[in-house]
Amino acid sequence: MQIVRTKISDLEGKVIGLYFSANWYPPCRNSTPVLVDMYEQLKTNGSNFEIVYMSSDEDLNAFNNYHALMPWLAIPFSDLETKKALNRKFDIEGIPCLVISQPNSNKDDATLHEGVELVYLLGHPSPKQKNGDNEDFEIVFASNDRDQESFDSSINTMPWLALPFGDPTVKELAKHFDVHGIPCLIIIGPDGKTVTKQGRNLINLYRENAYPFTEAKVELLEKQMDEEAKSLPRSVYHPGHRHELNLVSEGNGGGPFICCDCDEQGFGWAYQCLKCGYEMHPKWLMLPIVQLNLCQVSAVACGICL
Repeated sequence: MQIVRTKISDLEGKVIGLYFSANWYPPCRNSTPVLVDMYEQLKTNGSNFEIVYMSSDEDLNAFNNYHALMPWLAIPFSDLETKKALNRKFDIEGIPCLVISQPNSNKDDATLHEGVELVYLLGHPSPKQKNGDNEDFEIVFASNDRDQESFDSSINTMPWLALPFGDPTVKELAKHFDVHGIPCLIIIGPDGKTVTKQGRNLINLYRENAYPFTEAKVELLEKQMDEEAKSLPRSVYHPGHRHELNLVSEGNGGGPFICCDCDEQGFGWAYQCLKCGYEMHPKWLMLPIVQLNLCQVSAVACGICL
């Protein structure tokens, strides 16, 4: 194997990915080809991105054979001090791990530990291929289906990508993002950082207006909801509940709640019966009449008699 040496100064001004990996660990062997594909695509497009391999291989021969599969640089196998120092600096707890550091910055927020997960999601071969190259948003389905038939049935209803059925990465991602229940939609931004783990709730509340799911966008939508709430009736009757429902905000009793109409989570404004704990989204009472049926119980438009 030909050894290529480079000066540290040659890496200045570049986005650097420190790839902590080892040949003996299957998840590393699975992620490396995906990372190679992404790296070569970025290089073809003239990206200012470089990767440095941080080996945990068992011996020099294993290191040489594994590094031969990689088109990027590596810390020498014998340089144990540098590898240990970088492991401590970035608090590496497991492999594979891709730590991405932005150029000319020592700030913590310029470092990304989720590189392997991001690259795997963006570059792993899947049953469906992305249509077009100009999409701003893409979804990747991480299945918890119990068998291949259920998985196939699920993916056939979805227009987006998917990790292969039974891929162990699904469990690794669930652990990494601390997923305790499904359905769950985690939003990752173009910089690779986690934007929010509340994607499902935001879409339920704001629909397509939730995009791009940033704090700034959510704050804007909350302000819009506050303005719209000024025109809502202070109290209403709903055929799904026998008591009067009062309009409440997050500051006076709204907060996070589960809508008794659609069973989805809501935030902020709600119609509430404090006595019974009955709460519902204002949208179910405020939908245009043409979207609702006439309730046979109270002769008013409601979201239950659909």
